[in-house]
Amino acid sequence: DMESGRERECEGEKVVHVQISNFEYLISKNIEQKMENKKREPYDLEERTFLFAQNTRKFIKKLSKTSGNIEDGKQVIRSSGSVGANYIEAQEYIGAKDRVLRIKISRKEAKESRFWLRLLDTEESAVLNQERERLVQEANELMLIFGAIMRKIE
Repeated sequence: DMESGRERECEGEKVVHVQISNFEYLISKNIEQKMENKKREPYDLEERTFLFAQNTRKFIKKLSKTSGNIEDGKQVIRSSGSVGANYIEAQEYIGAKDRVLRIKISRKEAKESRFWLRLLDTEESAVLNQERERLVQEANELMLIFGAIMRKIE
C-alpha cells in the first residue's frame, strides 16, 4: 500500500498516489499524458464527473416546476456538466498553467453545483431529500479530489 502524495513509476509513467475517502487515484505527472493512460487509474474520474452531471439531470426532472426550481435547475445543470467538461479540458492542456486552471475551474463548478443543489425545493420529500444529499455529497467529494489534484500538480 502506498502513502498518499508519494510519487512513483507506474508502467513507465511518473504518477502521484492520492486517496480521498475510499477511492484511490493515480495522477499522472507526465507532460505528454494521453487519455488512454487515464483508463489505468483505479477509478475513472472522467466517468465519475459524467455520472454526477447525468444524475443531477435525472434529479432535476423529478422536482416540481416552481419558478425557483426552474431557474436553480438550469444553474445546477450548467455547473454539474462543467465539472466534467473542464476536467476533460485539463487532460488536453496546452501548458502546466492551463491544466491547473482547468482543475481549479472543475473544483469551483463542483462547489457551485453543491450550492444550487441545496437551493432546490424538494417539498420535504424524504426520497428527494435523500437523493439531493447524495448529489451534495458527491459534489463535496469531487471538490476534495480536485483540491488534492491541484496541490499535487501546482
